[in-house]
Amino acid sequence: MKILVLNGVNLNLTGLREKGVYGTETLAEINAKIAANCAAHGDEVDFYQSNSEGLLVDKLHEAFLNKLYDGILFNAGAYTHYSYALRDAIAAIDLPVVEVHMSNVQAREEFRHKSVISEVCRGTVCGFGAGSYLAALEGLRYILK
Repeated sequence: MKILVLNGVNLNLTGLREKGVYGTETLAEINAKIAANCAAHGDEVDFYQSNSEGLLVDKLHEAFLNKLYDGILFNAGAYTHYSYALRDAIAAIDLPVVEVHMSNVQAREEFRHKSVISEVCRGTVCGFGAGSYLAALEGLRYILK
């Protein structure tokens, strides 16, 4: 199985910003754990992070058009709550996308309670810190079998 882990806005600062919310592990450290998990299961994984909404849309299109991946884990960051462009890009591709959040977005500010991408994703995992990615990976494996 080939997986794309897609990270959006501000996730490049993971481990450096709001440590009480997002923890102290950097995105590189989280990616290393995901890569090790994938290697142990015989899966391939690629990582991509951008603060640009358009580049994230382009990556979703590329993944689909070039048939590069079996599925996608996507932490869109704050774009989750208002990016109809990302929502439409996910809806347009025939690939399962699992929405990922490290924090429990339902326990945070009210504006974070609504995800515009959830309805076009296969599932959502949130609230387990960096472990949310690994839980989402297991869910993605399950639906791809």
